[in-house]
Amino acid sequence: MTSFRRLALAALIPAAVLSLGVSGALAQTPSPAPAASASPSPAPSAAPAPAASASPAPVATPSPAASASPSPAPTAPPPAAAATPAPVQTADPFGLETTLVSKKVVMVKGTANWDSAFDTLIDAFKALNTLLDKQGIKPSGNSMIVYTSTDDTGFTFLAEVPVEQDPKNLPKDMSVGKSPEGKALKFVHRGSYDNMDNTYEAITNHLDDKRLEAKDTFIEEYLTDPLKTAEDKLVINVFVPLK
Repeated sequence: MTSFRRLALAALIPAAVLSLGVSGALAQTPSPAPAASASPSPAPSAAPAPAASASPAPVATPSPAASASPSPAPTAPPPAAAATPAPVQTADPFGLETTLVSKKVVMVKGTANWDSAFDTLIDAFKALNTLLDKQGIKPSGNSMIVYTSTDDTGFTFLAEVPVEQDPKNLPKDMSVGKSPEGKALKFVHRGSYDNMDNTYEAITNHLDDKRLEAKDTFIEEYLTDPLKTAEDKLVINVFVPLK
């Protein structure tokens, strides 16, 4: 898989998760009971009986305090409600099996060095769009790059734009043909072209883990217009055809 693309080493940053536990203990309330037992001593006099009726009122006040102690219980639901794995569910699928359908495309061949790769691809798309604009032909799909060979210094490619009709008076380096078709795995990259080394390394690891054998080519479909979108905002589907 190293023949696919120049891969950068991805730094792994482990995430630490801290769990906090809070435990509460109630004071021994039976201690007031001895105080209650001391009250029976003045029982011989009849007058203390009404006073004793008043004494239960203060005894009743501790009971609300005791009832207030269960109030921390409602704080337990927040941890349960704090289940936030939902954003993970919205992540782009990685290694989705799909079938590519061939489309009519106008294409231009090119070669590029890795140091100026993105600029070279942009120039190829500009040349294709200029040709189509002059002939009043609108693209019928997203622009694509088909990598035909790579090495440590650069690569060869086909820049393709889907069309419904054949352009005329094509330059020698341009032609009308068909985009790749067949069984492939789909991956999604978001961000700059330079950061795609990390994506391709992850793709390589995925193929190795699944023991899948890929063809000697791969396709990038630009969901965002590379001529109008900031490079760090690119969204690119990467298709890896399988043998």
